[in-house]
Amino acid sequence: MTSVDKPTTAPPTPDQDARTDKAVTEAALFEAFGGIRGMVETVLPGLLFVTIYTINKNLQLSAIAALAISLALVAVRLLRRDTVKHAFSGVFGVGFGVVFAMMTGDAKDFYLPGMIYTLGLGLAYIITTLAGVPLIGLILGPVFKENLSWRTRNPGRKKAYAKASWAWGLILLAKCAILFPLYWWADTTQLGWVLVALKIPPFLLAVYLTWVFLAKAPPPIDVFAEMEAEEKAEKEREAAEKEREAAEKEREAAARAAGGQDAS
Repeated sequence: MTSVDKPTTAPPTPDQDARTDKAVTEAALFEAFGGIRGMVETVLPGLLFVTIYTINKNLQLSAIAALAISLALVAVRLLRRDTVKHAFSGVFGVGFGVVFAMMTGDAKDFYLPGMIYTLGLGLAYIITTLAGVPLIGLILGPVFKENLSWRTRNPGRKKAYAKASWAWGLILLAKCAILFPLYWWADTTQLGWVLVALKIPPFLLAVYLTWVFLAKAPPPIDVFAEMEAEEKAEKEREAAEKEREAAEKEREAAARAAGGQDAS
């Protein structure tokens, strides 16, 4: 086969590169935030709690059922050897809610730890962005294998992370602005159903905006690949140095041998 007959691989076009970057961004967001299964694990305990409490107003039964389903979700992940971070976070949230509600005897307090966490997280997004270290970048940096390289080496990406963090912060704070008045003025079932209804839509909006901002940003700098390349180059330099030293020793040995023959 001549060079003319050999198949050639065309370099990727800018459109193909853009599609690849968007696909990588989608996969990373899916991994970071748990995807559909993570959303189910987030919603199900609270949904079960408010459903049972709406039917029979039994705080203890509702709390036990919510905690049991959270533990069951973790057990399923363990059996399947899946990542358990999202399920475990749900267990801790439900566990704190059960403790609060049981201590006060007020079923509404089942939701209070989660609401306080949402408020704190929303403030964290805003404060870290104002400090120049947007939280969403700290979360997604390791997922994209860029760690903190975006802070100093990729300003366009840092700007995208800042926009995404603002979006997350404002969305979470808007959610709190709805929930906290209901905590004081509404009954348990009203608060519970509103909270369940607000679990997924704000989350999806924040994830979508994050995807939009990052899809338009420069690609991440793969610091892991850089470290591997540096390690490979260092090994090659060491191997070349050893070869040079061995060749030098051979030349010296040859020179001594030649000198000995001349003397004889």
